[in-house]
Amino acid sequence: MIQIARDLACANGYGQSTFGIHERSSRATLPEKIDVVIADQLTAFGIGAGMPNIFNDARRRLLKPGARAIPRRIELFAVPVNFPEMWRVASFWDKPRAGLKMWPARKVAFNNHYTSDKRPRRMLSRPAQIFAFDLTGIAPERFSAKATIEVSMPGVMHGLSGWFSAELAPRVIMTNSPFSKSRIQRSAAFFPVEKPLPLNKGDRMDITISSITAQNLLGWKVVVFDTKGREKARCVHSTLKGMSFLPDQLAKTRPDFVPHLSDWGVARRSIVNLADGTRTLAEIEKELVRVHSALFPSFAEASAYVTRVLREAQ
Repeated sequence: MIQIARDLACANGYGQSTFGIHERSSRATLPEKIDVVIADQLTAFGIGAGMPNIFNDARRRLLKPGARAIPRRIELFAVPVNFPEMWRVASFWDKPRAGLKMWPARKVAFNNHYTSDKRPRRMLSRPAQIFAFDLTGIAPERFSAKATIEVSMPGVMHGLSGWFSAELAPRVIMTNSPFSKSRIQRSAAFFPVEKPLPLNKGDRMDITISSITAQNLLGWKVVVFDTKGREKARCVHSTLKGMSFLPDQLAKTRPDFVPHLSDWGVARRSIVNLADGTRTLAEIEKELVRVHSALFPSFAEASAYVTRVLREAQ
C-alpha cells in the first residue's frame, strides 16, 4: 500500500512534496514533528488493532503539541438484540456433525465475538454508550466499563450488537451502527451469550465490557434482573477463554521454565549474527546453507528464510 500511495502522489503532481515511510508507526522515526495523525484501525467494535496504543505512541514521539488526531473521539455502543441467525453461527458446534460430537469447540465459539453485515431482527432496549475515549489526549489502553439499561421490548436475547461512532471533526461523524441509515460499509460486532435469554419489558440489565487493547482482549458480562430486582440470568464471556492454549505452550510461560533454541531458532540466530555489517546478503545465504544444510532442501528456500528473518530484524 505504501508504494501505491507513492505512485498516486506522483501521478497527481505531489511526488516532490510527499514521501512514505514503510514501517510500523511504533518503530518509525520522522525528520520533524507533525501536525496531524490519521489512522483507520477501527474494526467492528472500534478498538481493534490497538487503536489507542497507536495514537498514544504517536502523540508521545511524533506529534507537535496540540496536533490534530483523526478520528479525535470514539464512542462504543452496545444493545441487547434478537439475532438468531448470528447465534446459530456460534452454536454450530452444539450438534453432532457428520456423526461426530463437536461440543468441545463450544467454549471457544461462545468466547469469541463475530462480525455481521446484517441488521439484527430487533433491539430489545435503547442502545447504551459503553465507553468513550478522546484521541486528542492520552487514551486508555485498557478499560472496564458498565452501562445499565432497561428492557423496552419483550423478546429473546441472543447477544449484544456492538458498534462505534467516530468523530472525525466537529459535526463529522462516522459509524458502523447496523441501525443507522448513514452507516459506513463496515461490519458491526456481535457478542453472543451462551444461552438465549427470554427478557420481559421492564427487566434491568447490567452490561460490562472490558478490554486490553494492545492484546486484542475483550470481555463481556451481562447480568439481568427482573422487575423486582432479583437476578434472573448471568453470562460472562471473554476472548481469553476463547483462545486454545496447548499445555506445553502454557508450560513455556512459567517463570521457572528454562528455554532452549530449536534447530530453527539456532538458524535464525546464525542469520542475525552473520548480519554484522561486513557480509553481503549472498554471503549470508551461502554460509547458512553450509552450516544448516539439513534444514534447507534447496538454496532458494534458504534464501527466502534469510530474507524473512532480516526483514523482521532490520
